[in-house]
Amino acid sequence: MSERVFQEEESNEEDMETQGIEVRIPLLEEQEEMVPDRITFVLVLSAFFAVCGSYVFGNAVSYSSPAESGIMDELGLSLAEYSVFGSILTIGGLLGALCSGKIADLIGRRGAMWVTDVSGIIGWCAIFLSESAWSLDLGRLLLGFGVGLASYVVPVYVAEVTPKNLRGGFVSLCMLVIACGMSMTYIIGSVLNWRILACLGTIPCLLQLVGLFLVPESPRWLGYIETFQQVSEHRIFYIFQRKYAKALTVGLGLMVFQQLGGLNAYGMYMSSILERAGASSTAGSITTAIVKLAANVLAVFLMDKFGRRPLLLVSASGACLAGFLIGLSFLLQDYHQSTDVVSTLTFIGIVVFTGFFSLGLGGIPWIIMAEIFPINAKGSAGSLVSMVNWFGSWLVAYTFNYFFEWSSAGVFFVFSGICCSAVLFIAKMVPETKGRTLEEIEASMTS
Repeated sequence: MSERVFQEEESNEEDMETQGIEVRIPLLEEQEEMVPDRITFVLVLSAFFAVCGSYVFGNAVSYSSPAESGIMDELGLSLAEYSVFGSILTIGGLLGALCSGKIADLIGRRGAMWVTDVSGIIGWCAIFLSESAWSLDLGRLLLGFGVGLASYVVPVYVAEVTPKNLRGGFVSLCMLVIACGMSMTYIIGSVLNWRILACLGTIPCLLQLVGLFLVPESPRWLGYIETFQQVSEHRIFYIFQRKYAKALTVGLGLMVFQQLGGLNAYGMYMSSILERAGASSTAGSITTAIVKLAANVLAVFLMDKFGRRPLLLVSASGACLAGFLIGLSFLLQDYHQSTDVVSTLTFIGIVVFTGFFSLGLGGIPWIIMAEIFPINAKGSAGSLVSMVNWFGSWLVAYTFNYFFEWSSAGVFFVFSGICCSAVLFIAKMVPETKGRTLEEIEASMTS
């Protein structure tokens, strides 16, 4: 195609955009052809270096738990000061999610991941060198910013470089590696000093920083640079069109159910939940870590075999059952029933939630987020969806203790009800994306 013809087509597309007509770009089919339909060395290498960002995610989220006693004793922090340190990661994540789409659109997927690495390295170094609360908080905030950016760009990059028949399994590696990062941090943090643990946190950042020079940029992003430039001035308003309503509803709905279903309550406050029920928090931590890893490994193999919808339905149903079991156990405790029954039901409920949630609701919303939005709206829509996810994460983490003190049974019945609503939402609204190209998914979601 000559330069003159290409410019004419660009002009026609811009006119159509102004009139609200959906843009169809000639490179659409060509981008799919640029993605191999089999596993190649470059594909494996690209996915490997990309999911290093997911490991940083798991590492950062879980760091505050094993480091708590060491930091508080050495630096003399109060419980309130350490609570700020633990929770400020979520504020950083919210900020990172807010600008994640814009950054990924302007400098590319690899460029955005380089930003996460630099932010993560500076954050970990600030924590390592800290002698007071303010430097700890600054490091944690920078770390959160990088993690918030990575939570969007890593699954998007993996989805865009992976063929349709392998996309689900490869993107679900993100959640598996997050689980590995969390488990390794718990294990290593139990034997190493908090400063050394922070120093080790820079390793996956450095590995990704160097490794991204060896892998290609997303072919879909390269093919749509001109489109990004056309819509950059009205990007925020661009996604609020009728044709994107379904995709936004699905993306936002899944993220809301993922967080309001109690993810952070189970993850961050598992020890206090088990101790309130009279169960062993140590046994609970070990068991859930094993179950989480096993469920994430299973999800990798089942994703492209059974599809996203069946796994989401099974996952939400299991999470609903888990919340009901824990709520029932605390209700029995209120009526002074056997401690053994209460502790057993609570333990089973937490293990059931961990397994079922990790199988679907934990990771599939991110996969679908990377699949359903068209390339020219993905940046803004992805930022909005990621920001809602991080806000929900903060909301549950901040309010759970208050609700738990108010009614230990009631809060889990609420979680159970939300997960039950998620089953209905998934059955009614969420499309199956298995075995379809990103362009085919876009056409079905915007038609």
